[in-house]
Amino acid sequence: MELTVGPNQFFWDAASWRDFYARLADEAPVGRVVLGELVCSKRLPFYQAEIPGAVERLQAAGKAVAMTSLALVTLKRERGLTAELAATGLEVEVNDLTALAHLPEGAAFSVGPLVNVYNEGTLGWLASRGARRICLPPELPPGPLGVLAGASPMPVEVWGWGRLPLAISARCYHARLHERAKDSCQFVCDRDPDGRAVDTLDGQKFLAVNGVQTLSAACASAAHALPGLRAAGVAALRLSPQAEGFVEVCRLFRDLADGRIDAAELDARARPLAPGGAFCDGFLTGAAGVAWSGA
Repeated sequence: MELTVGPNQFFWDAASWRDFYARLADEAPVGRVVLGELVCSKRLPFYQAEIPGAVERLQAAGKAVAMTSLALVTLKRERGLTAELAATGLEVEVNDLTALAHLPEGAAFSVGPLVNVYNEGTLGWLASRGARRICLPPELPPGPLGVLAGASPMPVEVWGWGRLPLAISARCYHARLHERAKDSCQFVCDRDPDGRAVDTLDGQKFLAVNGVQTLSAACASAAHALPGLRAAGVAALRLSPQAEGFVEVCRLFRDLADGRIDAAELDARARPLAPGGAFCDGFLTGAAGVAWSGA
């Protein structure tokens, strides 16, 4: 089972961003890393100059590197940024289908989990358009997931770790929370490097917000679903970056995939590192998404 590190969903300063990917290159037992800005194009200039160095270091460490598109392209400037991805010479991970308009006909690309791929027809069309790899949407239940993994002409990834990406909005929740307009947000999302928890009025953990993005409150973990995912033909797990303890998370999933530890041991050792302090895997078991089979 391969391990892929998905794009960072959060806003970190340039030094933290650089140090994270340096450690990933030198210490994390993963085969593939997706870089770039997924959530908000306003964040990109703060660390954009660090990307070439990160690409070079990751590739020197033997890791495959791809660049993500934005999840929601709404501005002319964002269309320009998307068009520039093809010029990097790196594989582009499409997380908004508008990115396909900027890729040369026949160019290979991968498909991220924010593209709605729910049936074999969509999967086949993406393959015919040049897709060479896909991370399926994390909300797929086990039946359809197994069908798509079995029918896919390309390697299939499944969300393995991290707060689940549930929605992208044109509105910025962080700006609104701090009574600021989206265009003058002053980048308050940097105060919550793993997202800001949202509780219900009676104190139940509900969601997390990250700028314009809505995430799960709990940290999704595919540890207990791994045997079934293997049997279905899933080739890789996707691990989503977090501010602290991520290299250890990567090591734990490598040990799990290689049979050196079991899911219960991963649970015990990874729980202190889990954003939100709780696990979920309900989408992978067919229960409500917030459910946890390892309870």
